[in-house]
Amino acid sequence: MAVSSTMLPLGTHAPGFALPSVADGQIVSLADFAEQKALLVMFLCAHCPYVVHVQPELARLARDYADKGVALVAITANDVAQYPQDAPAPTAAAARAAGFKFPFLYDETQAVARACSAACTPDFFLFDAARRLVYRGQLDSSRPGRGPDRPGSGALYGADLRAALDAVLAGREVNPEQKPSIGCNIKWKPGQEPMYF
Repeated sequence: MAVSSTMLPLGTHAPGFALPSVADGQIVSLADFAEQKALLVMFLCAHCPYVVHVQPELARLARDYADKGVALVAITANDVAQYPQDAPAPTAAAARAAGFKFPFLYDETQAVARACSAACTPDFFLFDAARRLVYRGQLDSSRPGRGPDRPGSGALYGADLRAALDAVLAGREVNPEQKPSIGCNIKWKPGQEPMYF
């Protein structure tokens, strides 16, 4: 079922986290990114067609901003009892196949997803150097089966998120007019669905 981002209020501080990597179990925490100018937290999963659609752009985005003080971290929070394809091992395999060079973490308790008011995969949260939320919403206007809106307009994959990243790096205010991401709903554990969902 396709759902939209909840659009967490801008200015919200990044929630603390300390989660294991799906690749090797090593714990990665918010503090590990303290020196970065921006932190992009992405809620993804291995099987969602909306995530599969954006994987090439996420790999490009990570490469393009690697030397600019931007850290990326992906989190999978789906209930693996019901969706074993989103367990750490298959997720790690999918991340390797996609060419992801950023940490991909497992939120087994779903606490970080709830703290971010994450609702779908993909769901993007960009925090500035003070770890205040400056962007949440769509990567771009493309969806599975079609590219960015307005063919011929010159719109680029990743345009919305890249514009926000560039504004943060340049010390400019990010445009507050932001469109929600759309994707598969996060697969909450039975009885654990957040009130906003």
